[in-house]
Amino acid sequence: MGEYVGGAVGMPGDGSSNGLSRAGGVDRASRHARPGGVDEPADHRTHVNGAPLAGHGGATTPTIDSRTGTGRPAAPTAGVGNGTGRIAAAQAPDPEIKGPPPELRFKRRTSLLRGMRELWHSRELVRTLAERDLKARYKQAVLGFAWAIITPVLLMLVFTIVFQRVGNLSDAAHKYHVPYPLFSYLGLLPWTFFMSSVTQGSSSLVSNGPLLNKVYCPREVFPFATVIVATVDMLIASTVLVVLFAAYTTPPAATSWALPILLLIQFEVTLGVVLVLSAAVVYFRDIRHVLPLLMQMGMFATPVAYGMDQITRDWLLPYVICNPLAAVIDGYRRSILYGQQPDWELTGAAAGSATVLLIVGYKVFKKLEAGIADVA
Repeated sequence: MGEYVGGAVGMPGDGSSNGLSRAGGVDRASRHARPGGVDEPADHRTHVNGAPLAGHGGATTPTIDSRTGTGRPAAPTAGVGNGTGRIAAAQAPDPEIKGPPPELRFKRRTSLLRGMRELWHSRELVRTLAERDLKARYKQAVLGFAWAIITPVLLMLVFTIVFQRVGNLSDAAHKYHVPYPLFSYLGLLPWTFFMSSVTQGSSSLVSNGPLLNKVYCPREVFPFATVIVATVDMLIASTVLVVLFAAYTTPPAATSWALPILLLIQFEVTLGVVLVLSAAVVYFRDIRHVLPLLMQMGMFATPVAYGMDQITRDWLLPYVICNPLAAVIDGYRRSILYGQQPDWELTGAAAGSATVLLIVGYKVFKKLEAGIADVA
């Protein structure tokens, strides 16, 4: 009969060196023996020291403690192999957590001075883009750059034929004894510049989508390039003024020194609107379909075909704040045709409104700049 010593089974004839455990030691094979004398191979163990091994779940199979050799049921490890309830509870979000902590949230800081510095460093790219757009616009066109003159000239003829005979829209020109074609053309020049810049600049980022993903540069270089193209068109169209002054023998007035101030306000208004719309069109493509209608409405809401005397005096200041281009057009007529200085109260209000519009437009553009390349 076998003899049980220290939890091991000794078979007859094994001898003390093989089947029996020495004093103070336990046979190596007995460490993996189950209660009842049935051996278990070492590579089939499911528990060590009462804890389940990986892949064997949390079953409570009786095991042998390697330190004492006694059998006891293993306690399952918390959260492992005890059904999907604990796993789901561990993966369930804490209802008190509402997003990442404030210190880990992305905050895009914008700086007007840093943006202007980056834009200045990219001035060669702006020039290259403007040259490309000019060549693409008039390439293979029979009339070429003459199209920059045809649009305002045709509108001047329409205004002269229609509005000069309708009501009192041309009273301002008659009051100061200036030809109505000159009067209307001075209003059409800044408005055509504004309309061309907004129409082309609003789609500048979308049309340059492939280039946005290949070249790192300030994204505002694309709207700026379209404004430069519109400036070239306005300079070409201004040559018609020389012809009109010669035809009507009406020289420019000496107060034309105020033109740089009015030009600065005109550029501020245009750039502010172009920056906002160019970034907005990337995310809301419907704006491109609304812009032509807005441009038509804006031309009649701006004193292009008529003078500022058609606006009620009490509403002039709010009107100019909402539409700074109106004060610019009125200033052109006063300084070039009437021989008067611009209305400085209205010009100052227009300058303040245009500056705020440019700063806010640039801030909005830089805030939306991070996702332009992904969406455009």
